[in-house]
Amino acid sequence: MNTIGAFEAKTHLPRLLDRVEHGETLTITRHGRPVAHLIPVNTDRKRAKEAAARIVKRRQHLKCVPLDELMSTIHDGHRY
Repeated sequence: MNTIGAFEAKTHLPRLLDRVEHGETLTITRHGRPVAHLIPVNTDRKRAKEAAARIVKRRQHLKCVPLDELMSTIHDGHRY
């Protein structure tokens, strides 16, 4: 991720937007401190899809417990 100062970002915004449009992510700083990220629009959607795929993949490795077994463990130790 590249870093750019706020003044330079303001001065060269059209050029920066071209870079971001081609997939680059930029961090904008003010007085050396990060204040914003300039990211491609599709990045959020892509990251969300990747996260969903990881969740689905991990779920495939989990042992499924039948509902009646789950319910019995909830009630273990309870007196009626």
